Amino acid sequence: MDQASIHTSNAVLGKLEEWKTKNLELFWLPPYSPELNLIEILWKFLKYEWIKIEAYKSWQNLVDYVTNVLDNLGQKYAINFA
Repeated sequence: MDQASIHTSNAVLGKLEEWKTKNLELFWLPPYSPELNLIEILWKFLKYEWIKIEAYKSWQNLVDYVTNVLDNLGQKYAINFA
């Protein structure tokens, strides 16, 4: 998990020992590591590669563009890590 405030909240931290007894251990990412956080990589491509400027004409336009990309992720839209 990243270091988001919800992940470091008392509610989560208070459960760590209980989860450990159930063989669940969390892997903490460094404080700032977008390259290790897959959603950060996806949003980077979404914002800078796949969404055209016309998407920002209206809220509904933006929703439509994002929905289209997410619906076609893996087919029309793919991230090449090579």
